Amino acid sequence: MAHPRRFRFAADLARPLAGANLLDSARELEALGYSTIFVPDHLDEGPGPIAAMAAFAAVTSTVNVGSLVLDCDFRHPAVLARELATIDAFSGGRLEVGLGAGWKAQDYETAGIAMDRPGVRVGRLQEHAAVLKGLWGEGPFSFEGEHYRISELDGTPAPYAPGGPKLLVGGGGPRLLRWAGAHADIVGVNPSIHSGAIDEAAAHDSLEDRIDEKVAWLRAGAEDRFDELELNCWLAVAEVTDDPAVADGVAALFGTTADALGRSPMALIGTLGEAAERLEERRERWGYSYIVIPGDQARAFAPLVADLTGR
Repeated sequence: MAHPRRFRFAADLARPLAGANLLDSARELEALGYSTIFVPDHLDEGPGPIAAMAAFAAVTSTVNVGSLVLDCDFRHPAVLARELATIDAFSGGRLEVGLGAGWKAQDYETAGIAMDRPGVRVGRLQEHAAVLKGLWGEGPFSFEGEHYRISELDGTPAPYAPGGPKLLVGGGGPRLLRWAGAHADIVGVNPSIHSGAIDEAAAHDSLEDRIDEKVAWLRAGAEDRFDELELNCWLAVAEVTDDPAVADGVAALFGTTADALGRSPMALIGTLGEAAERLEERRERWGYSYIVIPGDQARAFAPLVADLTGR
């Protein structure tokens, strides 16, 4: 019998697969059985996400396309709602919308965009999501918030299905995870990146005791809808190998042990059999069932994807 939280897998496609262009890479990922092709939203990383999602949807027929995740500071939600609804309608409902409050300091510094304190950015994300959902509903929509004001705007075009595409929210702090539990369809339970760059502190925030605490915050916000949520895990490090020295080397970079790294849901290093066991353990402990594989490892993990998808 299948687990109530069934596995599915996405590939994070910031750049083409080896020997292919981006569009051919999208077709190959679909053929390999990936559920979703995600694109990031960092100014120095890969194609523009709106154009990429539209292009990937145009050259495929079954795989979902999505953002992991759109930085709410980069686009006004009224403009973004229209672009996303267009992709969702044209793709036949294959869009997943990932939203985030922004964390990478380099994006803000190099572009000259003000990076407000975390509480302000989280509040903006919450309003951003409310505007998107409102404009994907029926009829004129109005909103009055601290960051956005919408006056009797009837969002067009309509998304593929009433209510619009699924909303994925990623976060690592209590306020955002509690809110995501109450409002999102898919939740990425992630480390907090307080410094604005992935560093040793962020790695330690992804270890098992911290994930226990984060899932507890999510449960508190979700209440009786927790079992309806899909928990998403973005793998920061993934490699198929039978060499234990690989895990030792990665662990040393982040000031932890290979054993602790192996129990973190953000890392997946080992043989395909070991990887399958760890994913099942993590699903039982925390509920993670939607796993995001780095694009450069998508081919290596394809047998695992074929074996676990839907189980």
